[in-house]
Formats: sequence, structure tokens, C-alpha cells
Amino acid sequence: MRSIGTSGVKQSEGEEVCLAGWVHEKRDLGGIKFLLIRDHLGVVQATWTRDGSNEEAGRLIETLKINDVVLIGGRVRKMKQAPGGIEIVPNSVKILNRSVHPLPLDPTEKVKSGLDTRLNARALDLMTPSNTALFRLEAAILSSCRSFLSENGLVEVVTPKIIATATEGGASLFPIPYFESTAFLAQSPQLYKEQLTLSLGRVYEIATYFRAEPFNTVRHLNEFVSIDVEEAFADAEDVMRLAEGMVKRVHEDISRRCQDELRVLGIEVKVPTTPFERITYAEAVEKIRGLGEEFRSGEDLAGKALESLGKAFGGYYFITEWPVKLRPFYTARSEKDAELSESFDMMYKDLELGSGSKRVSTKDELVQRLRQQGLNPQNFDYHLRVYDYGMPPHAGWAIGFGRLVMAITGAKNIREVTLFPRDRFRLSP
Repeated sequence: MRSIGTSGVKQSEGEEVCLAGWVHEKRDLGGIKFLLIRDHLGVVQATWTRDGSNEEAGRLIETLKINDVVLIGGRVRKMKQAPGGIEIVPNSVKILNRSVHPLPLDPTEKVKSGLDTRLNARALDLMTPSNTALFRLEAAILSSCRSFLSENGLVEVVTPKIIATATEGGASLFPIPYFESTAFLAQSPQLYKEQLTLSLGRVYEIATYFRAEPFNTVRHLNEFVSIDVEEAFADAEDVMRLAEGMVKRVHEDISRRCQDELRVLGIEVKVPTTPFERITYAEAVEKIRGLGEEFRSGEDLAGKALESLGKAFGGYYFITEWPVKLRPFYTARSEKDAELSESFDMMYKDLELGSGSKRVSTKDELVQRLRQQGLNPQNFDYHLRVYDYGMPPHAGWAIGFGRLVMAITGAKNIREVTLFPRDRFRLSP
């Protein structure tokens, strides 16, 4: 059995073809029967008529239900009213598998289902036209990110996901048995990517990470994909330019290459202008207060504060110069003010996409920062010894892939743009 696929059918007028797929819709008018056959590339109509088609094919079509798997053989002809202006006149129908009804949701999307119902039957949910378009678009976004970073001279790396201690401090780690000891699932490649600046200079990794934080919000998952970058001999401004360049490139690429997917999803992509606006943390606080929100300087930006900023900024922007006390131990202090850091968050409206900074590049300062945050330097000995080898000044960032997709698509819940989301309450399917 070899199917040419729906895209092949559309280029095969007058030919005998074989198409495998799923029954998407069916209309039975007695003497004429219409089938829409769907595969991962689209939909093709098959039209059976009593006068012009095989009788056995007609009898089999009568038994078909939504999502039955079929193999249709027949001649392709033009038909103005059919999807794509072409259809198959079937002379054979083979049923490859039957679906069991009632299905938990409607794969045609005529009847909408709630998110929990969709996630509980995720494989079926992913067959809907909108989800097929969404995750093809996601694949293009991922490819664009990878191409941009590689073309700009960064080396793709793969770092360990089983680690001995926290990479960013804190307790948001999933412990796992590891032979005679306990290990943890990595929450970030942070320390490894810093170490790799000695040998590879500029590196990136796109991988899955884990955070054992008890969040239950529309923006958090406990298993997530992160795009991480680290560069030797770079500062925060250098890596901000790289981040905004990548985001702009993604918009350019998908606006050219993903017109069908964008049409199905009803998304209009506007390529952002670079450089993105930059505001300091202090300016953000003043902006929030000016919009009527009470906010104490020195606190992290969240909730109502971010909602207010989202109203003031309609697109991408950076918040820079965060207080040192709000940032991880490896974040470098600002040369202008020791209470501030050379760091940033990349934002889209009120959505934090990622964060980055220039890093601490001397061993003594890193030890001091670890102690200030209540961390034991001995637990980081494997990282601290690297500083004895000649650590270069370096900077980097991490951007959440799911959140970037949310910004581009307008999705309100990160679970919608994650194939099989893992959160505090969901470990299946």
C-alpha cells in the first residue's frame, strides 16, 4: 500500500490514485455520497455516485464513521465545489481500521470541547485542523530559532539532564534515585553552558527542563522547553541584540513559509522592529505606579504589576537593570550601581518570555554571591574550579519556547501550545 497523500492528489488530475487517511466528514444523500478524507497535510473530497462509481465502494462508504481509517482508490477530477477544487471518484474503498464511537471529542471541531477533555484525549485532539496547523507552525518556529543561532556562529550543545545539585540555587528540583545516591532533574543548563564558553565560545541548547514549583497557572509547566544561549566575551547588551534578532527572524520566517497554517489559525504575523524598547526596572516601577497600581520598589514584577505593563507596551521589550537581590547568584553586578545587576527580562506585553544577564566572571565574587544567597560554595565546587582555568567574561539568556509560541499565536494557556503538558496535576496521557 502506498498513498500519495492529499497534497499529491491535488496535483494528479485525470490520474488513478490511492489515498490513505481518516474520515473527516461524511454526507450520504442516497444516490450520492460525499467523504472528506483527512491526512496530516490536508483534506480531499471523495464523491461516490450510483451511476458512476463502484457499487461495493458505495456499500462500504455507508458503514463509515468519523475517524475510520480508509484507503481510497479512484480517479482524480476537477470539481469547483470541492475543497481545493478537486475530488476523487472512488472505485475501491478499503477499511484499514475502525474508530470506536462515541469519540471523546469532535475532531472536525464543529463541537468545541474544554481543555481538560482535549488533554485527556490529546492524540485525538491533535488531529483537529487547528492543532495540526498549530504544531506545524511550532515546528517552523523551532527550526527558525535553531537556524538563526547556528547561522550566527553559535555551536549547538547537549548538556546533562541528571545533575548532582541545583544549577540556580533554590529547592525547585525533582529528586530521583540514582544508584546509591539521590540525583535531580536539571532545571537549567546554566552552569554547563557557562563552562562551555571556555572551549566553544558561543553555545546554544534547545532542550527540555524540569522545575518542581507548585504553580497552577496558565503560564507555567513543570516540564518545559527552553532555548538557552551563552557567549564568551559578551555583555548583556550583546546577548539582548542576539535575542531580539532571533525573535525578529522567527516572525520573518513564518510569515513567508507558514501562510497556510497562519490562515487556518487566523493569525496575522507582524514582524517586530528592532531594537526592542529597553526600560530599566526603576522605570518599569514608575510606569506601573503611573497606571494606578500600588507597587513597592525592590519586589519582583508579577500579577497586577505585569498586567499594567502589558497595557503600556503592545509588543516586545526588555526590562533591564534589575536589583541584584532579585537575580540568581551568577548574575553580574552593574558597574554603575552595586545594588543593581547587568540583567534583563525579555517581555511580550505582560508575558515574561525569558531572562538573561552578564555573568559573574571571577571566582571570589561568585563564592561571595553564593554565600549571600544562603548557598554552600562546597556544593558548587565542580563549577568553581572551572574559574581557575581562566573563565572569560560571558553573558547569556534563556527563553521559554512555549511562551514564545504563546506570544506569536495569542494562546492564553501554555498547555494549548504543548503537545503533552506536564504540570502539578497532570502526568498523563
